[in-house]
Amino acid sequence: MIQRRLKGMGVALITPFKEDGSVDYDSLLRLVEYQVQNGIDFLCVLGTTAETPTLTAEEKKKIKSLVIERVNGRVPILLGVGSNCTQTVIDTIKNDDMTGVDALLIAVPYYNKPSQEGIYQHYKAIAQSTNLPIVLYNVPGRTGVNMTAATTLRLAHDFDNIVAIKEASGDISQMDEIIKKKPANFDVISGDDGITFPLITLGAVGVISVIGNAFPKEFSRMTRLALAGDYNSALTIHHQFTELFKLLFVDGNPAGVKAMLSMMGMIENRLRLPLVPTRITTYEEMRKVLEGLKVKC
Repeated sequence: MIQRRLKGMGVALITPFKEDGSVDYDSLLRLVEYQVQNGIDFLCVLGTTAETPTLTAEEKKKIKSLVIERVNGRVPILLGVGSNCTQTVIDTIKNDDMTGVDALLIAVPYYNKPSQEGIYQHYKAIAQSTNLPIVLYNVPGRTGVNMTAATTLRLAHDFDNIVAIKEASGDISQMDEIIKKKPANFDVISGDDGITFPLITLGAVGVISVIGNAFPKEFSRMTRLALAGDYNSALTIHHQFTELFKLLFVDGNPAGVKAMLSMMGMIENRLRLPLVPTRITTYEEMRKVLEGLKVKC
């Protein structure tokens, strides 16, 4: 079952850009290989961290096909297909080539701020339109509306192909409520690197990680240790990264992780407007932390 394969550390893949602003497909594929070789459990393609709203339809199509081809079944592919128009999501799933896609990540509709019933009906219509497994994505800081535990649990109980939620509400008590009352065939996945360790101790099955772009080996090890119940060893790794967790998001995502990957020589430090690179002060703080971790910059 796909739930078992979406356990551990998945990486929310970035989109590297060249100095001229075009997609750097060569760096993208090198980054994919780096992550797969260093033990990630699955890849999340065309999510928030990929700057997907700034990509053209052709770029998204090419990124998806290239990543699927390079991964070649070695890890599952979770594909982001969110929109604030329900029919657009349904049409995308119906009309796009989903060969090689293992599950769909679908965010709560943004900007138009639906009610809880509207959120339920959105996911109901999508779930009934496809046989692909669906991972809900609750990120109220971006969408403007929180999907409550009650709505999440209603969807989890009503639709067999709604298999998990990426929870990024920041509300631990809400996540705990979902974990306590969810059906056995539904999983909770952390959407925030900084709370992955404590959330696993409550019963989450892993994380869709931003920092994993740069540190796939270390962060996937932390996740596996926590899942195995070796909390002391996992906590040691978690504490090594606490400063970076803060710096990653202080100037927005993916500005922080792109700065980090640039320091490591893996990509150009380029984003597409309206996103911009981290401030110099943040960049230098990040460099000091990386040097403390003995990462070559």
